[in-house]
Amino acid sequence: MPGNVPPVRDERDEQARLTPTAGSLSIGGLVKHLARTERGWVATMLQRPSPRSDQEYLDSFRLGPDETLADALEGYDRVARQTEAEVLAIDDLGRAVPVPRGVPWFPQDVEAWSVRWVLLHLIEETARHAGHADLVRESIDGATAFPLMAAAEDWPPSPWMRPWTPPAPSAG
Repeated sequence: MPGNVPPVRDERDEQARLTPTAGSLSIGGLVKHLARTERGWVATMLQRPSPRSDQEYLDSFRLGPDETLADALEGYDRVARQTEAEVLAIDDLGRAVPVPRGVPWFPQDVEAWSVRWVLLHLIEETARHAGHADLVRESIDGATAFPLMAAAEDWPPSPWMRPWTPPAPSAG
């Protein structure tokens, strides 16, 4: 056993890989997955081919050994900028988006969605995975929504809620 702990560039990368809940979700993996999901739905919306493999799907839920949280966040920002530019170029949000065939979870009795529906679905996907990320993060640091908001927005302490502060590092 080494006498010294190896250097850590940033504890956020370590925390972004943690899977502290019953599932295998991590913060970094969820961010990476959201970027992939948005990219795929925009490709569907614009009727572009979007190669999908089972392995790519599974890999989208975790940071690879050479990936960092910063990489995942930059990738998500890049996809968001691309989505914004592509949506701004669409003149009719009611435009039909053919439902891909051969995908078991897509309805077989619907011919097309609208661009508007796809965008709403992206919001739904993001909200669902934000909830997952909130549970994972809470399992890591114990913080909950209102104390985090109070800390971020500098709310004064009240009798029922105090702004969150990170736990003191353990000695040892």
